[in-house]
Amino acid sequence: MRNLLLFVFVFYNVLAAFAQSPIEYQGVSIQSGDMFFVVNQRMGLSGAINRVTQQNEEAAFDHVGMLEVDGGTIYALHASAFRGSIREPLDSLLKKDYTDKTSFVIYRVHDTLQYSVPEAINRAKNMLGKPYNLSYVVNDSSYYCSDFVEQSYRHVNLFELEPMTFINPDTGLPDTYWVRFYERLGMEVPEGKLGCNPNGLAAHEGLHRVGTFTGKRNN
Repeated sequence: MRNLLLFVFVFYNVLAAFAQSPIEYQGVSIQSGDMFFVVNQRMGLSGAINRVTQQNEEAAFDHVGMLEVDGGTIYALHASAFRGSIREPLDSLLKKDYTDKTSFVIYRVHDTLQYSVPEAINRAKNMLGKPYNLSYVVNDSSYYCSDFVEQSYRHVNLFELEPMTFINPDTGLPDTYWVRFYERLGMEVPEGKLGCNPNGLAAHEGLHRVGTFTGKRNN
């Protein structure tokens, strides 16, 4: 009986280790808890996000999500403007939403914070199925991309919410795109309300860059 229990214990631990083992994807080693940042496309909503949030030339992102390695497959957990909060295979995400010219940059929490990854994945899964937050005003019933990631790691206070701004730095005035965007929603521009964005998350000192790949499918 003791030998049987030992076998079961070892077997399930081997399975767990396999599920979390890093996977190489387009030359980048991916592991659970990594974050993917989509390089900004400079037009439309993407350009509007970047105009009011870009912090430096190396960080120009308009979307972010988390990655999970499970059973030899890489899954993206993220708040999609098209499908709400969802868990989907990374290859499926690339095929549906991006071209082979889109660049993705992978960031990872530092080694001292790796213990927080399992709970971050668990929290992300608990948010699945919720609609996308079109207002970008933080709440508990819908999520936008960086909000989804921030809340996933909130148990270790990895990120901090900061006052949002929608001011165009070139003019010093509210960005025209955002003024019209919120007019269509029937609300005022939420200038100064607490929130987060992909560029702010990427600049956090608790993360480091792992590598870059394109929207080319891994098949």
